[in-house]
Amino acid sequence: MIILDTHIWIWLITKHEKLTNKNLNLIEKYRHQGLGISMISCWEIAKLVEKNRLQFQYSVEKWLNYAMKYPDIKILDLTLPIILQSTSLEGFHQDPADQIIVATAMVYDCPLMTQDNKILKYPIVKII
Repeated sequence: MIILDTHIWIWLITKHEKLTNKNLNLIEKYRHQGLGISMISCWEIAKLVEKNRLQFQYSVEKWLNYAMKYPDIKILDLTLPIILQSTSLEGFHQDPADQIIVATAMVYDCPLMTQDNKILKYPIVKII
């Protein structure tokens, strides 16, 4: 399984041009193992819609329900190990959603697909 950062998941579902061919090829390569999405990504998307930083043709609830049923998507619940790991990311920035996404990848021991420069600079998490 690979973990998709929130923006990668949005780009995949919306077929956004920012999702590179390299990303698409890697998603196809790992798809049969599962595409993990942290539940915090659902919250993050809802907050972006609430703040008018993201818009969909449908309500956020309808969009999330559709996106969560996308083939091979596995929604990963917040667990105590993930919460605890997210609070001990030495030298990592203070964005709680990013902390939980990185911790999710670490707890599941899966690579994370992201284009977030702050996460890309963090050497502890496996990035693909």
